[in-house]
Amino acid sequence: MINVLDSSFEATGPSLVERMYEAFSTEGPLGKSKDFEYRPQQQRMAELVAEALEKSRPLVVEAATGVGKSLAYLLPAVTYALEQDRKAIICTHTINLQEQLISKDIPIIRKIIGRDFKAELLKGRSNYLCPNRLARAYKETADLFTSTEQADLKLLADWSTKTVDGTLSDLAFTPSQKVWSLVCSEAHACTPRRCGIGSGCFYQAARRRMAEADVVILNHTLFFTLLSSAEELLPEDANFLFPRDFVILDEAHTIENIAAKQLGIHVSESNIRFELGRLFNPRSRKGFFTMLGEEGGVREVQQCLDIAETFFRDAEAACNFQGFAKEFRVREPGLMEDTLSLSLQRVANATLKAGDAAKTDSMRGELHDIGKRLVGLKASIGAFLEQSEEGHVYWAERGGGEHKAVSFHSAPIDVSTKLREIFFSGRKACVFTSATLGVTDDEGLTYFRNRVGAQKVLSACIDSPFNFQKQMRLYLVKTMPMPGTKEFEPTMHKWIAHFLDMSKGRAFVLFTSYSVMSKMADEMEEFFDERGWRLLVQGRGMPRHQMLAEFKEDTHSVLFGTDSFWTGVDVPGESLSNVIITRIPFAVPDHPVTASRLEHIEQRGGNAFSEYSVPEAILKLRQGVGRLIRSKKDKGICVILDNRVLTKSYGRAFLAAMPDCPVEIVG
Repeated sequence: MINVLDSSFEATGPSLVERMYEAFSTEGPLGKSKDFEYRPQQQRMAELVAEALEKSRPLVVEAATGVGKSLAYLLPAVTYALEQDRKAIICTHTINLQEQLISKDIPIIRKIIGRDFKAELLKGRSNYLCPNRLARAYKETADLFTSTEQADLKLLADWSTKTVDGTLSDLAFTPSQKVWSLVCSEAHACTPRRCGIGSGCFYQAARRRMAEADVVILNHTLFFTLLSSAEELLPEDANFLFPRDFVILDEAHTIENIAAKQLGIHVSESNIRFELGRLFNPRSRKGFFTMLGEEGGVREVQQCLDIAETFFRDAEAACNFQGFAKEFRVREPGLMEDTLSLSLQRVANATLKAGDAAKTDSMRGELHDIGKRLVGLKASIGAFLEQSEEGHVYWAERGGGEHKAVSFHSAPIDVSTKLREIFFSGRKACVFTSATLGVTDDEGLTYFRNRVGAQKVLSACIDSPFNFQKQMRLYLVKTMPMPGTKEFEPTMHKWIAHFLDMSKGRAFVLFTSYSVMSKMADEMEEFFDERGWRLLVQGRGMPRHQMLAEFKEDTHSVLFGTDSFWTGVDVPGESLSNVIITRIPFAVPDHPVTASRLEHIEQRGGNAFSEYSVPEAILKLRQGVGRLIRSKKDKGICVILDNRVLTKSYGRAFLAAMPDCPVEIVG
């Protein structure tokens, strides 16, 4: 038998591709496990990943639910990393998948390879507690914190003596944003020199583990943050983040939107108030300037807060938000006069000056850091008002209590050029994978590859091993009124009840509108009470992970969910036997990012609806339907209550993208 891992093998020995073929065969090391189920699809994916790594080239691969893609990319990735002394970066969108990789899949890989290796989960710096900042904050409690904040600080101090990893996810409570901001790791206070071995620093300990790790797991957002961060100086031999690294991006269908968000401008009224409040809070009369006796600084902050209030109220008026709209697209530079930047700069100057005069390194670092943040906020406001970034869409949002908090945003309209530069230039090994990358008749994954700049990249589609003909039935309701008509919601109510009775609860009901979901939940309370089924509704106080746990535990319960429950949720078994799609998930065309993408396509002579709106909705629909069958033992029904799949010409594209299962038209 060929060894999976052979760090001494010669060029004439079996290639990584050949070893992956055997590893996933019935005769390989996986075949020794009683739980192993031979899947040629999984074997094929492992070969493709191995070939991409050996040849240092990119790969885009759709691996349908049931393929077992995590093991199919982890085994070749870890093997290659160990043999070639490279670092494997595994990048995902959801924390659920990150935890699955660390706790379930990595241990399996260790057994197969027969050798230990280091795998670490990397979180953003601000997730880690800084013991030095905590100690300093404790000394200065009276000048910095209110009594409520002091209680949070005491709880954090108690927790700090017990925690293993020192991150927010290990906390049993949620501290105030201000308290955590003054005790979490920051670049100025938490350096390898100040926080060396033995210092108890959680972040620097994590950094040392990352440097030594063979496999690093992180999320997409942190990946792009580190890639563009000025504080993280990338080594010369890094392809992406670390020396001699390569990357595998799972849940890659989210990459375009995450990259667009990370590469844009984001500055908010609340963020400015928060940073100013760290210097001086007019209500509590506490802050760094109070502690240092900086009366001039206090006056500058008070004046800046007043100017910020006027500035953002003027911005709100200039945007002329319509009705309950949360976004307003700003199409031209000069939305309003920049009356805030000068005041922000004056506060920043006072802060930096106070930092220069500080008697301790820690205080100097705190003040210099806040000063730099204020300068950055000033720059963002200027860039937004001047629209200085080419090819970006700009918009304002309102949120918070009574929609009174205003924020400014921008995002690249087309990220494909930037993503091509990051991932597909030069000889870099990277793999993009997801269960849903393709649309109807798109075996070459052309749509996805065009969106991320991977037009010349090798692609593959690997089908699911599930028998959908036996495991799933799709119901379509031909008498449903058109969405948007007054008859649509009452008729939806009737059919949701009908299909829930058919499955005895045990269902996800997926909505595209939070308000419609909430209204339907209120109207169906009596229905659920009569049957003794528990209804779980997203956004009603229970965290998402707890909702899922409760849903799995209570076999006949029903979950009403919106956007985040369409994807990244895994509920195998009888608890989920029915997925009801209330409406085709077309992206809202009036969101500035979506609208700008549609315009971009139209401007170059394309058809925005067929080239963007339909493919995006198909991908989202595939994600939602994909919640149903998660194992070979699962059986259930899926319902689409939007009759446009039957009455509109584009409906055929949606139906063609569904699993190959029996279809029943009712009503």
